[in-house]
Amino acid sequence: MKNYGFGIIGCGMIANFHAKAISELENARLVAASSRNQTNAEKLAKEYSAQWYADYREMLKRDDIDIVNICTPSGTHLELACRAANAGKHVIIEKPIEITLERVDSIIDACHIHKVKLGVVFQSRFTEASLLAKEAINKGRLGRLTLADAYVKWFRSQAYYDTGGWKGTWKLDGGGALMNQSIHAIDLLQWFAGPVKNVCAMTDRLVHKNIEVEDTAVAVLRFKNGALGCIEGATSVYPGFLKRLELSGERGSIIIEEEDILSWQFADERDEDKKIRETFMSKRSGTGGASDPKAISYTGHKRQFEDFIESIEQGREPLVNGIEGRKSVEIILAIYKSSKEGRYINL
Repeated sequence: MKNYGFGIIGCGMIANFHAKAISELENARLVAASSRNQTNAEKLAKEYSAQWYADYREMLKRDDIDIVNICTPSGTHLELACRAANAGKHVIIEKPIEITLERVDSIIDACHIHKVKLGVVFQSRFTEASLLAKEAINKGRLGRLTLADAYVKWFRSQAYYDTGGWKGTWKLDGGGALMNQSIHAIDLLQWFAGPVKNVCAMTDRLVHKNIEVEDTAVAVLRFKNGALGCIEGATSVYPGFLKRLELSGERGSIIIEEEDILSWQFADERDEDKKIRETFMSKRSGTGGASDPKAISYTGHKRQFEDFIESIEQGREPLVNGIEGRKSVEIILAIYKSSKEGRYINL
């Protein structure tokens, strides 16, 4: 198997998780890192024996870079992704893929035209709990799905928004508690329950000052399969609680909190159910970023990067490609539109 060279654009907090995950892949290494912040780029590159660049366009000229990870503010992804694709590099983008559907579609089109793979980081899909839940749903163990809910009651201090110059802005963040923090849970919700038919929502800025976006949001959903659901997303809830998904149907229910399974109950009990309950109900996920964005694991990133490399080797799509990454953005933008216009929005 080929050894893949990675390059990272953007050396803020999340880039450290990307770099750590890459360093633990058997057939990959971090070749270079680029950032407008020279200190951040130098520090990251030095830690992983890579080279740093002030200009990412110079980095893209390297022949030993196969995959480019984009870790910059959300509203800057389009130009970077298109330039990387044009340079013949496969592209992995930290969520969200971009902040409007037009910009998302431009990225997808660019990667298609240049015949490179496109992946969007939704590492929560790769936890054992998520994979077990998805398998159970696919096997019909919940029967007809009736309710599917996501709760992300997190806390971010005012200082969090005051750093970096882009957090909490429409232009670069693309939204607030939903687009930045709750998007992982929203991605899981639609992955589990299927496409959303329409939404009705309210959003507000209740706690934080000097930001343009919401810190508190609620939405009710109808899925195309007829199930109903709700989303609660916030960065205004002290001290912050683990993200939680609840999936219920006529034949069973699953409740997931971060990487733990709190409830695993089915009308048709099977031999493996008891073992799953014993294994996952005794685990403790940690804080999951509920109050500290740095308090997450890089394991999910590693698993997703492994899948991405396998997709190149096998000539298939990554499990979370551009089309998959687009879905949560569409839901969130519909929620924003519903809140603004005070009506149901059809997707």
